[in-house]
Amino acid sequence: MITVKEAESIILDLLPPLDSQKDIETVGLLAASGRILATSVTSFLDFPHWDNSAMDGYAVRFADVKNCSPNQPKILEIIEEIPAGYQPQFSIKSGQAARIFTGAVMPLGADTVVMQEETRRQGSQVFILASPTKPEAFVRKKGAFYQAGQPLLISGTILHAPEIAVLAAAQCIQVPVYRRIRVAILSTGDELVSPEQSLQPGQLVDSNQYALAASLSQMGAEIIQLGIIPDDREALKEAIASAISTADIVLSTGGVSVGDYDYVEEIIAALGGEIHIHAVAIKPGKPLTVATFKRDIAIASSTCIYFGLPGNPVSTLVTFWRFVQPVIRKLSGLKQEVFASEFIKARSRVDLRSDGKRETYLWGQLYLIDGFYEFEPASGSQNSANLINLLNTTGLAVLSIGETSIQSGELVQVLKIGH
Repeated sequence: MITVKEAESIILDLLPPLDSQKDIETVGLLAASGRILATSVTSFLDFPHWDNSAMDGYAVRFADVKNCSPNQPKILEIIEEIPAGYQPQFSIKSGQAARIFTGAVMPLGADTVVMQEETRRQGSQVFILASPTKPEAFVRKKGAFYQAGQPLLISGTILHAPEIAVLAAAQCIQVPVYRRIRVAILSTGDELVSPEQSLQPGQLVDSNQYALAASLSQMGAEIIQLGIIPDDREALKEAIASAISTADIVLSTGGVSVGDYDYVEEIIAALGGEIHIHAVAIKPGKPLTVATFKRDIAIASSTCIYFGLPGNPVSTLVTFWRFVQPVIRKLSGLKQEVFASEFIKARSRVDLRSDGKRETYLWGQLYLIDGFYEFEPASGSQNSANLINLLNTTGLAVLSIGETSIQSGELVQVLKIGH
């Protein structure tokens, strides 16, 4: 049985990220939300595209207005009005000004904007009542935010609303993104039924497949759901063989312990898989099988990684959050600082306990109070079969091997769980 850190290191080294040459597709801008940029993007446009006004007011020459006051105003002739979207027609000469609005193009000759609150207009003249603090006041210069030809967005960036907005502004309407990671899910066990079936004595509803599918959907994966596979060697072998032939990652739940009906590792070996991990010193989630299959097919990457997750519902999600999510993020092409799990320090609101034999993960909620995180474990038993008190989990407090307690008020390392 290996440590959590050893398992994490082994798992993250098993697969390279997607190939930026062959694992790429081009999608329309609206379809790019949530996708991961495959190649860096530059723009032929400067931002701002031209010198423009940051304020409603008057475009002037700084030299004309640098010594103004309410008692000694500067009187300028208004030669033009420039709304946003309008191309100025005249150049500003000494003694002249243009009425200008926010976002409008600065006219030639003008280098400063005086806000309208510091002026008084009378017919075709404007009285400047206060001097600007410096030249180019309230002027947004061309290229001040971004210069054409420079990197705009780098590969490995996940495209959320701000990135989509930038691409739209840059007129990048076709976006190169990595293909979606294909993840197959299957559940094993004669005792399992789907949520729509009537529950008989001794049966359990297969919640794991739905939990994993929801998590994978949030991560933008392409999900292949294979349903419930009975405790039958041939049926399970057929399902796993199908999964590894089409998916980048296969997730099965159950069948990885040491029971009479736990066939997963036997079948992996029979199908030519290489098992890298059998068990991890983590609680919950000790029975964890990780294997790889080498393939020579064009429809998927040359390696498929197989995760045999434990069947208890809390164990399933804890091992998914701890080990599977980072692999999916890495494989998807995300930058390293993004795909790594996020741990923070939080002050525990109560005493935390562990037997110290395995690295223990206690689930609960994180609160941000006055800039500091606090952690409170879920009420009730921290039992791997107790799916109910996993509700609203936002963090997993970590007690290391040999660490049996953390007192209320002390700091504890917490793995953040995003929703």
